[in-house]
Amino acid sequence: MAATQHPLLLLSIRPWNAGLAERLSSTLGRPVHPISNPLELELEAVAALDPEWIFVPHWSHQIPETIWSRWPTVIFHMTDLPYGRGGSPLQNLIQRGHSSTMLTALRCSAELDAGPIYCKEPLSLLGSAEEIFLRADALIEAMIARIVREQPLPQPQQGEPVLFSRRKPKQSNLADCPFGDLPAWYDQIRMLDAEGYPHAFLEAHGLRLEFRRVSHRSNGLHADVRITSLKSNPPPADAEG
Repeated sequence: MAATQHPLLLLSIRPWNAGLAERLSSTLGRPVHPISNPLELELEAVAALDPEWIFVPHWSHQIPETIWSRWPTVIFHMTDLPYGRGGSPLQNLIQRGHSSTMLTALRCSAELDAGPIYCKEPLSLLGSAEEIFLRADALIEAMIARIVREQPLPQPQQGEPVLFSRRKPKQSNLADCPFGDLPAWYDQIRMLDAEGYPHAFLEAHGLRLEFRRVSHRSNGLHADVRITSLKSNPPPADAEG
């Protein structure tokens, strides 16, 4: 009789990873348990599952050392590490003019984004943030399957680290973009166009204008705009992931 396989644990707070656990379970022929609520990530609950691996596609919360030190925990970071350690990697990359990046699978460690690397895959940064995250989701699925099947040993990061700062919602203000710079406005809108992110905005006359689904055409930028009252709809307080 074959030995019982331990489950996999999948941590993600974003909707574009919603079907990932089910697809991986079908691909790998083993149970994959998803967690989307940070309050559910408790030592006792993880110990009860006793996963072979913990995979972290998108998680903006601290993972306790009591967990990542006991079970191999693999984080997916949207930069070519050690370049781009830190928060808001997608937005920081686009603002720096990158049109592509590497999606890096690394082991969780005490220092942020500094753990050894399992593998990397190229990722295009064209399109909206949501489109980019959906492309990353497909890559992550393939990378997880490969890690589970091949059991690679992670390798230390090589090179001098470049650090990114986690963005704040106030940085989504289009008024801070260079005056008359349509490409900068285009990038600001598209890089924030995903569920759960503070969308690019302008404020005037007591109103808040939020921009999504932008396209750059020959006669200028075209976008959907949502207009709300600042009195009834205050700006979000959460930072970007």
